[in-house]
Amino acid sequence: MKANAPASAAPRGARDPIVLTSDALLRDRAEVLIVHQGETYRLRRTRQDKLILTK
Repeated sequence: MKANAPASAAPRGARDPIVLTSDALLRDRAEVLIVHQGETYRLRRTRQDKLILTK
């Protein structure tokens, strides 16, 4: 922790986003389901290689 950072500050790594490729998420599939707070979302790769996230 930096000397001038507040004691309650989160470590830098905790705030950095995790970077995942769409290939890592989808693998060889056209879509995956993601559950967030009890709701299911669908992440889909289109024929034009675009990503669509729907509830």
